[in-house]
Amino acid sequence: MFPLNSIRRFVDKGRLLKIAGTLLAALIICSCEEYPPYEPGLYPRATPAGWWNDEGASGSAKIIVHIGEQKAYFYKGKQLVGETTVSTGKPGFSTPPGHYTVLSKDAGHVSTVFGDYVDDYGNVVRSNIDSRKDRCPKGAHFDGARMPYAMFFRGGYAMHQGYVPPFAASHGCIRLPGEMAVRFFENAAVSTPVTVTE
Repeated sequence: MFPLNSIRRFVDKGRLLKIAGTLLAALIICSCEEYPPYEPGLYPRATPAGWWNDEGASGSAKIIVHIGEQKAYFYKGKQLVGETTVSTGKPGFSTPPGHYTVLSKDAGHVSTVFGDYVDDYGNVVRSNIDSRKDRCPKGAHFDGARMPYAMFFRGGYAMHQGYVPPFAASHGCIRLPGEMAVRFFENAAVSTPVTVTE
């Protein structure tokens, strides 16, 4: 043990108080039970999902997507019953504004265009590719991206479950967080109007 006088020679009172304060703050911060559910630095944290409450609501379903807000709204009649964050098309792959309807639905959709090239062992050789444009490396094969709860509203454009960062990041589709993708899918029949606005 060092005698107190020896410690005082190395640390004056002001520094001692700063060190004690820092240690106290570290103890308080480290006592949290909740840890981030992602690996810092790999991807931006996904945005919060949103909310859903259709209790007592009736009327025809309608979906409105605001590209500028990166949000989607679900209505039953004139009542807003759900709101969610979304991720629309990134630059060069923009989601087209317009008035559409749900043309078809596929709860287990796998893309035939977007995905990864993988080897025979399942290792990704080249990721996030467009099979129409990106050539397949020798010894690899195409593995289509999973797009659960897909609702197609214009050709190859769909709303589906996917990674939702706080910005536009898709190849043109509208990605929804998991829980909200299920809600939208279960409550929107084929022919439900979908409006995409800037």
